[in-house]
Amino acid sequence: MAEPQGAELEQIRARRDQLRERYLRPPAERPATPVRGVHHIALVCRDVEETIAWYQDFLGFPLVELVENRDYAGSSHFFFDIGHQNMLGFFDFPGLESPPWVETIGAVQHLALSIAPEQFALIKAMLDEAGTDYLGPDRGAQDSIYLRDPNGVGIELYREPLGEFEGTTLVTETA
Repeated sequence: MAEPQGAELEQIRARRDQLRERYLRPPAERPATPVRGVHHIALVCRDVEETIAWYQDFLGFPLVELVENRDYAGSSHFFFDIGHQNMLGFFDFPGLESPPWVETIGAVQHLALSIAPEQFALIKAMLDEAGTDYLGPDRGAQDSIYLRDPNGVGIELYREPLGEFEGTTLVTETA
């Protein structure tokens, strides 16, 4: 994909500034969110066992449930614990032809998962030992490792606390 340049890039940046000015409220003026948090994110996988092995055995996310999808006979719906009562869920759809992952409208660009500094170093060493392709820490993001799961889902392992972005607290925990 070609990145915008010149006048087009300047227009995009000006539009972003307009949107920030119009919609981004100072922290003290922001209302409380009406939701309690992410219950689960549901993604589609091509192979249940391959996905379980990658997330549970390779990354260490415990599998907490595996049931039949109530909306599609034969389909599995399963969940991993990703901390703080958040879950990462998957479906498979036997018989459904799925194209390879592409970056497009409505697709998941990546999931950014907060990881403790000591875990970051351990996972980076594990990825190196396994010969797994990843990006980072680089690209100006010294606190990130980017990789793809077996389904093409982008995963960012982010060495920053929840609610922070590039050292700035954006949201705080609420009751």
